[in-house]
Parts: sequence; C-alpha cells; structure tokens
Amino acid sequence: MDSAEISALKNKRKITMLTAYDYPMAELLDKAGIDMILVGDSLANVVLGLDSTTKVGMAEMLHHAKAVSRAVKNALVVGDMPYESYQLHPDECVKNARRFIDEAGCRAVKLEWFDACPDVTGRIVEAGIPVMGHIGLTPQTVDKIGGFKVRGKDAETARQLIKQAAKLEEKGCFAIVLECVPNKISQLISEKIRIPTIGIGAGVHCDGQVLVINDVVGLFNRYTPKFVKKYADLSPLILKAAQEFKQEVLQGVFPSEKYSFSIKEEEFRKLL
Repeated sequence: MDSAEISALKNKRKITMLTAYDYPMAELLDKAGIDMILVGDSLANVVLGLDSTTKVGMAEMLHHAKAVSRAVKNALVVGDMPYESYQLHPDECVKNARRFIDEAGCRAVKLEWFDACPDVTGRIVEAGIPVMGHIGLTPQTVDKIGGFKVRGKDAETARQLIKQAAKLEEKGCFAIVLECVPNKISQLISEKIRIPTIGIGAGVHCDGQVLVINDVVGLFNRYTPKFVKKYADLSPLILKAAQEFKQEVLQGVFPSEKYSFSIKEEEFRKLL
C-alpha cells in the first residue's frame, strides 16, 4: 500500500495504523492487515526507556525502521522523523527524510507541528517524499504547548488546529494525525479537509485510528493514557514464563532430554 492509496480511503472505510519497532512485531501487524505501520519516535519511551521522544535520534530511528521494513509486505511503513532531524536542524529535513526512504525502506515520513512545519513539510513533499502531518498534542514540543494535555478545548486553540490542518493539506500531506483533540473538533477538521485524519485520543469521527502497539498488548506499564484500550495483557504472561524458566533451571529440570542433543554411544566410547 502507498500513500496515495491511503488518501483514497477517505470516506470509503476507516484506516488502521499501529506502531512497530522490530521485525517480529511488524510481521504480525502486516499479517493482521493493518494499513499503516508507524515506526514511532515513541521508541524512546516504550523500547529504550527514555523520558522524552526528543532524546531519540536518527541512528536509533533508522536502525528500527530497517527492521520493520524487512518484515512488511503490504502495509505502508511510515518513519517518524525524530526531533533532531527537522526541528533542531530544519535545513537537513530533506536529507534526513530521504534516509528513511533510501536506507530504511520506509515509504513515507511523519513529522509533528512546530513553528516552521509548513516550510519543512513543503520542502520534503517537493522532494517527492510523502509526508504525514501531526497536530494537537505534539510530544516533541510538549514543553512549548503547556504539557501533556488535550489540545483544542477552547475556541482559540481549536481554531489554530483547524488552520494547521488546512495548511498541512495545502503543503501536500497525504494524511494528518490528530492527537488528544476533542471529538467535535476532530470531526470538524475531518469534514473540512480532503485528506484522511488519523486519530489517537481524538474520537471516533477521524478517518482512521492509531495506537502504540506496546500499549495495545500490555507491554508498557509505566503509564497508560486515557485513550489507550488494551486488547491483550502480555506482561503477566512473559513474567510468568521467565519465572518458570528460572525455577526449572535452578531445579535442574530444564533442559530435559527432550531439549538436548545426543551422541551415539559408540562414538562417545571412542572419545573416552
């Protein structure tokens, strides 16, 4: 699937997107028929244990994007551009975006709204690279927008979001993520623009939905946002498996003969 096919799904059916950071998870999501797989900068939090997405860089993002791309056959793989790649160094935005395509095998990139976002978006799109926008709660600039809270709860900030969405559409984005935006505002934006909106904590009226896979399957428990639904809870299962492994090793139960290799007795006698 490519970015044009994603855009064409607006008003036809809902669009699905989940994050992945490694080969086995990406392979499963692709087999499940997920439309888009985002190699998110949430890698910083849910995989690397960092406290801010601004602390993950190009090296880490490309490393994980390569693993995801190797696994995916059908979904659109989107590389999340890290803070340093376009906000800290705007002049390097096209070069860095192209690395996601040429080196990591992604077919699109995502970037968050900041002051120079329209210019950066336009430059990347003009270079022939599909761009997904991201407005509302933007974790990379959370210190500048008043913290981790819902955006658009008053008329002034809601009007700003509507203008941002329109500007990103104008600059050529093929879709826009709306994060932590009130239902009615996301509905208004979705109706006003011609490209798909992908919601995360933005209600059912968006054209699609995205969640972080580690939240979805219960593999990240440091905190759980209100908008997260856990479809499975794998942490207790993994913990139980590790505990059972430990006990069997301590007791000399594992590995049993079933999990061991043998040598013919005559060959062993030759050795002795």
